[in-house]
Amino acid sequence: MSDPMKKAKTSGSNAGPNPNQWDRLVGEGAPLARSLAEDMKRLESIGDAKFKVPTKTRIIAVANQKGGVGKTTSAVNLAAALASGGLRVLVIDDDPQGNASTALGAERNEDTLGLYNVLTREVSFFEILQQSKKLPGLYIAPSSINLALVDVELVEAPDRSTRLRETLYPALEELAEQGERFDYVIIDCPPSMSLLPINALIAAHEVLIPVQTEYYALEGLTQLLRTIEGARDGWNAGLRVSTILLTMASKNTNLSAEVSENVRDFFPEETLSVEIPRSVRIAESPSYGETVITYAPRSSGAIAYLAAAHELADRAE
Repeated sequence: MSDPMKKAKTSGSNAGPNPNQWDRLVGEGAPLARSLAEDMKRLESIGDAKFKVPTKTRIIAVANQKGGVGKTTSAVNLAAALASGGLRVLVIDDDPQGNASTALGAERNEDTLGLYNVLTREVSFFEILQQSKKLPGLYIAPSSINLALVDVELVEAPDRSTRLRETLYPALEELAEQGERFDYVIIDCPPSMSLLPINALIAAHEVLIPVQTEYYALEGLTQLLRTIEGARDGWNAGLRVSTILLTMASKNTNLSAEVSENVRDFFPEETLSVEIPRSVRIAESPSYGETVITYAPRSSGAIAYLAAAHELADRAE
């Protein structure tokens, strides 16, 4: 059997296969060729388009009660993609595991102030913010394992469910008055329904739910939607599920396609057209204290998150 990639290298100019050649390669069923063709189409659709700037700060909680669905990965990479397009973005690491802090290269030691210190009212938001070394417009409110103590230490506090909103909103307003408004605040929630994600849902305007395109993809969503409804009814009437992002997609399996179709049937308006593929580059980038956007900007994973960020931004008011 002939090697389709050899044909791609030897046919046409050094610029690579032309559209007809890509169609032929995809038709031959080569997985790599299909992936490359999809990357090219996404890059072409993005082009030199600039990100739409929202009229007000969008506060988005990235949540899913099910673990291992690419929640933190999606939070940090969407944030990095938006920041790479010139927007000002704040990531709030609302998870005691601190994975978002690690992925964004935040300083984390026993003396580092973090979200725990804000929620216990020891310091203000201004005192914990760290600027990304890779993307000037990207900031992180880091966390560490001591954030897990919040559930116990605030159990008797009457405002325990609204602490994040009460500390975040004044800081955002003050920054806006100084001409340093954040365009996006992305809150990375832990995979649980403890006090931390409840605070995030009460502080947020929108919820973005990453859904893995594998068996049991919709597992846990019912409880999450009930929790969102509870936050809406009790404290945050304007909260809405604005975005569903399909993650860890595989073009080579029927299961992935079936799950994708099921999710789109349940959430036809909310589900982004872009799906995030499984990617080694995405998986290994946090070990270098980076997102895939800066670690491997021309990889399929980076291109997919960039395209997803554009689609998310286009939905801004």
